[in-house]
Amino acid sequence: MVVAAFVAPYLLDATTRFVEAAASLPDVELAVITCEPGDRIPAELRRSLAGHWRIDDPLDAGQIAGAVEGLGTQIGPVQRLLAVLEQLQVPLGQVREHLGIPGIDVATAHNFRDKAQMKSVLRAAGVPCARHRLADSAAAAAGFAAEVGFPLVVKPPAGAGAKSTFRLDDADDLRVWLDAAPPAPDRLALLEEFLTGEEGSYDSVMVGGQVVWDSVSGYLPTPLEVLRNPWIQWIVLMPRDIGGPEYAGIRAIAPTALRALGLHTGLTHLEWFRRPDGTVAVSEVAVRPPGGQITSMLCYAHDFDLYSAWAQLMVHGTFAPPRRNWSVGTVFLRGQGTGHVAGVHGLDGMAPEVLSMVVESRLPERGQLSSSSYEGDGYIIVRHRDTAVVADALRRLVSGVRVELG
Repeated sequence: MVVAAFVAPYLLDATTRFVEAAASLPDVELAVITCEPGDRIPAELRRSLAGHWRIDDPLDAGQIAGAVEGLGTQIGPVQRLLAVLEQLQVPLGQVREHLGIPGIDVATAHNFRDKAQMKSVLRAAGVPCARHRLADSAAAAAGFAAEVGFPLVVKPPAGAGAKSTFRLDDADDLRVWLDAAPPAPDRLALLEEFLTGEEGSYDSVMVGGQVVWDSVSGYLPTPLEVLRNPWIQWIVLMPRDIGGPEYAGIRAIAPTALRALGLHTGLTHLEWFRRPDGTVAVSEVAVRPPGGQITSMLCYAHDFDLYSAWAQLMVHGTFAPPRRNWSVGTVFLRGQGTGHVAGVHGLDGMAPEVLSMVVESRLPERGQLSSSSYEGDGYIIVRHRDTAVVADALRRLVSGVRVELG
């Protein structure tokens, strides 16, 4: 029996699914560490847990360590420490090293979390990626712009996904940004060369330093373009066959990137570009399950439970690679403008062959406040064995469904 603790500050839907999967492993006693009292844990989940400990600050390694030690007096020494939030990976590494718990260490967690350090490690290993600079002043930012040219991408050094990321197209954009939020020694900014081309994700499982399973998906348009245009409805397409030459480049360099960052065993989500000349470059990597409905898409594409497979991987270090049976795609629905959802139009007239492919959806509800997230106000997931059929369905949905705000 393995005693494990799962740090889940707030039991939102996605996090709860991973906690439930870990608690359901037959040979695991699982406790949770949250920022909420025990009576906020769903009753069914609470019955499957061996313990609970509440802390105030989930990013405080000292509080996490105290919770782990406290749980140890109740259910026995904690042997595995889990979390899915990217922001928790460094403090969990610190606690693992302090208490002698196996898993991702501090140095590896820093490589994945600190995007500037990540780029330096990757470039040193010969992995193609954007030129970058961690700017601590307006002069440093202007110097990098003069060296690299425009456009540039600005992001926080420890960002997650595409949050707080934006593009500077010219010197005027740079001037506006520097006037509004100039970098400083206590407020660093990561500037990167803007990569052009097709963008996608590469999700994989590594065991013992070897990639044992991987998946590729594509974004249309790119996430940064989605952030710049809040009205754009966008697509993630997961092809059924990833063995072709169009994916050979990223499948060849990604394992080198992961090993360079120090990963031994884990699941990662990597963003990458295919440039117009066909070469590929790594954007950034997160050592966590993917967001943006990609976890659900992977479940549908392989007819398996990635939530349970991730728990098995993180607790026991084993993974049974599933077979990819389907192509899957998601359309993210976004209203134009601001305000509340007044209606969703276009589904009634959608062709039956498209609607028959829908395996999951969360449609915007009348009256809900429009989301500022790049994931939008709702989504529709479709699947079919033929990638071309899925791609066609996605195009028809993204152009035919409209979210009205008012």
